[in-house]
Amino acid sequence: MILIRPSAAALLLTLAASPVVLAAEPSGCDKFKWDIARERAALTAADRQRLDSGAEIASLPASGLVLALRPLVDARLPTAPERAPKDGTFAGVTRIASAPEAGVYTVSLSEAAWIDVLQDGRILKPIAFSGATDCDGIRKTVKYELGARPFVLQISGTPDASISIAILRAE
Repeated sequence: MILIRPSAAALLLTLAASPVVLAAEPSGCDKFKWDIARERAALTAADRQRLDSGAEIASLPASGLVLALRPLVDARLPTAPERAPKDGTFAGVTRIASAPEAGVYTVSLSEAAWIDVLQDGRILKPIAFSGATDCDGIRKTVKYELGARPFVLQISGTPDASISIAILRAE
């Protein structure tokens, strides 16, 4: 029988529960899993639509949009984010009256943040994800299967008070 001191047991449990080696995130625009040229162009376009959190838009903009965010405690998100945001971060929401047609769409962000897409009262699960650091104008892109019905986009966990968003039909 092996006896372990309480302090040693606590150390072993801590090491077992936490990753010892953290994998570095991919760095550079060439590290995305698919071509992001259209998404990146939409996120940095001069004609991006500007919205306050809570605004509703009739249809997807042809280009990107800039969503003004609020402190998480004031954001009035319709549902709790699937990933709990850190205190002191910003969040926001916009409602899109309809997608142009049912299909796969990319939701791309200029900065790191959590994305929740809600349709028919439930959070949609992404079908693909790609992200990289050190790529000017884009940080992540996530693919979702959308129906031709209204949906809600909620963003949370970002340190900045605004974020550029592009919602485009996947190619």
